Amino acid sequence: MVSFDADVIIIGSGFGGSVSALRLAEKGYSVVVLEAGRRFGPDDFAKSSWDVHKFLWAPHLGMRGIQRITLMREVMVLAGAGVGGGSLVYANTLIEPHDEFFTDPQWADITDWKAELAPWYDQARRMLGVEPANDDTPADHVMASVAAHFGQEHTHHAVPVGVYRGTSGETVDDPYFGGMGPTRTGCIECGGCMVGCRFNAKNTLDKTYLYLAEQAGVKVLADSQAVDLLEHGDGWKVSVQKPGAWFGGHRRQFRARHVIFSAGGLGTTKLLLRLRERGRLPAISERLGDVVRTNSEALVGAVARGTDVDYSKGVAITSSFQVDQQTRVEPVRYPKGSNSMGLLSTILVEGGDGSQFLRFARRVAAAPRAFFRSLSVKRWSERGVIILMMQSIDNSIRLTAARGWWGTRIRSTPSHGEPNPRWLPVAHEAAREAAEFMGGDAAGSVGESVLGIPSTAHLIGGAVIGSTPADGVVDPYHRVYGLDGLHVIDGSAVPANLGANPSLSITAMAERALSFWPNKGEVDARPTIGDGYSRIDPVTPQSPVVPTGAPAELKH
Repeated sequence: MVSFDADVIIIGSGFGGSVSALRLAEKGYSVVVLEAGRRFGPDDFAKSSWDVHKFLWAPHLGMRGIQRITLMREVMVLAGAGVGGGSLVYANTLIEPHDEFFTDPQWADITDWKAELAPWYDQARRMLGVEPANDDTPADHVMASVAAHFGQEHTHHAVPVGVYRGTSGETVDDPYFGGMGPTRTGCIECGGCMVGCRFNAKNTLDKTYLYLAEQAGVKVLADSQAVDLLEHGDGWKVSVQKPGAWFGGHRRQFRARHVIFSAGGLGTTKLLLRLRERGRLPAISERLGDVVRTNSEALVGAVARGTDVDYSKGVAITSSFQVDQQTRVEPVRYPKGSNSMGLLSTILVEGGDGSQFLRFARRVAAAPRAFFRSLSVKRWSERGVIILMMQSIDNSIRLTAARGWWGTRIRSTPSHGEPNPRWLPVAHEAAREAAEFMGGDAAGSVGESVLGIPSTAHLIGGAVIGSTPADGVVDPYHRVYGLDGLHVIDGSAVPANLGANPSLSITAMAERALSFWPNKGEVDARPTIGDGYSRIDPVTPQSPVVPTGAPAELKH
């Protein structure tokens, strides 16, 4: 008889992995969470984005921070690293998506997703401590002006955020969201959410789901990157090593009946593609790597020439408005002194056919003073407003794996639907309007303006839900087709562009998926994989975790 180290191994500790860890612990399973990044306390985060060893993730270079940046042919991806995954570096924004998300052809024929997910969105909001942001900041005044330009000022509103606002700078008892200790400090609106909250005010997953999961006995192993997977009896064996090892490094192995992939939209898809390339997953759907979404995003902005207004005040994102039914716009900020991300910014250059670099060169020649101003990142975070635009339009890219001299490489190519946008004219219009209001210059990312490569902080898809193996990688219960005991519960299972920040949706989808797992030792009410979908009732946990001092609405 095969012995297992745990009932379930979870690869990744982001929104999907953290929800999975807590809910499975409640149902009596032993759980090990493997996280490639390290564990952070409030004092461990970078003081500014210039402290690259604590801010950026490049373990082969000794950088073990919270911000991953991956450049591919079709997109540049920003993602998170560390215990708590993307919650450490995300902008706290927790929004339900546009209706087009629920009715996307990729999964619309399975069930009424909006109705089925509704209670889990409510649960996710409660668990993540959602409350409205303060939208009376200089950057919000810019957004109000831009919204008025589009005739959409009536849609401009404060966004819901996962931040303990309390009283600014005041320390209070808060045993539920404390995580790091018995007290929390109210948000001081410094703009530091995406560099790492040093004031214990951000409701990161290590203070919510993961905190409760560890109290229930879940083991979270930091500095543990999953690199290989093999069938092991009636379960699986996962090989793990410390990230950044140049020559393979010392490997450990963990065995479990079930493995949940929760390494994020890019991380999970890349790992599954590499495993298939090595022959580990021959039965996995041919759709693996397909339907990868960028949330149809554009990251542009505006930078004031003067310093009389400080645009870094507030949490990372504070307000939103809609240009139309499918297009959402938000202001984004970094804190004072965190100006290194300005190195990824340059003058705004429109896209189109032909050479993007030639268009960039012509723009530099036409506006040399604006270009030279863009080279300075002095007080960039105080002078600038990043503009995030997201759409729920059906477009995607495809990721594939190919062996090369330096191992298996992941490549991106266009996929189905409309072409993935390399630039959004409406985003450029918003940037120019913001620049005029601020008395500054419109800005774009280096990737988009110089190379024609858009950026996204919200890569999703790649191992998506489908009604059959011909349609997707996982079934509507997030079980991998053709591979018993494997599951995907994170952004890579999200099948459509949301037109909104995806964290709340990933959390809600994970809550729903885990609600159908049986308690350990009980009969599984889910249909056999491949037998189609039928709506079933959630399974009440045998040992629900009710933290001391938790709000009553969090009790099961």
